Amino acid sequence: MLAHDRRIFQRLRLARPILGTLDDQNALVLDLGLTGAFVEHYGVTTPRQSCRLKFSWKGDEIEFVGEVARTLVVRMTGNDLVSHTGIRFTEPVGGSESHLQDLIATFVGNVLAAQKANKDGERIDSGNLTLMEIGGARRGRVRGLKRYRLEPGGTWSHTSTTDPNQPVDGFTVAAYEYEEDLEVLCRAYEIADDEGRRLIRLVAELSVRTVVPG
Repeated sequence: MLAHDRRIFQRLRLARPILGTLDDQNALVLDLGLTGAFVEHYGVTTPRQSCRLKFSWKGDEIEFVGEVARTLVVRMTGNDLVSHTGIRFTEPVGGSESHLQDLIATFVGNVLAAQKANKDGERIDSGNLTLMEIGGARRGRVRGLKRYRLEPGGTWSHTSTTDPNQPVDGFTVAAYEYEEDLEVLCRAYEIADDEGRRLIRLVAELSVRTVVPG
């Protein structure tokens, strides 16, 4: 069961909707995050209603049980009402949580690599930005979090922290991440626009969520 979390997480603002189903009815996923999604669908829902969202990525089925956080009827098509509904995930089905993390990390890595290429003709390997896929040997031994903040003068500061929230002037990651990989992330952050920095904080959240308390 995914723990309910009152913190506001970043979401992917998808360039193209992902076709899926909401309670076995066709739906379009418009925004997607670690803890929920924003979908367009036929019919109406009510707040706190239980629901089930399914979609596929790279041949893997991603499915979450969730509850309606908010909903709004936006238009009528023929005799059908079309609604926009925000869903809060409560439980992953099978390996869906891992598949969702892979989807988000790949998306963010590709966006940041494209921003880098557009800026100076160089390309950052998006694999360097998939933080939760590295440091496996250290993961079980190194605990805690590290916070990186870009100072007004253009230098970076980093400290240990117990706060899992993402700062507005940098990012927070698991303490086991390798310095060389975080240097890549810092360089990407420096050249990124506001949207790029928001996505970096999103991929940092993936790293934070791998930390076992204690």
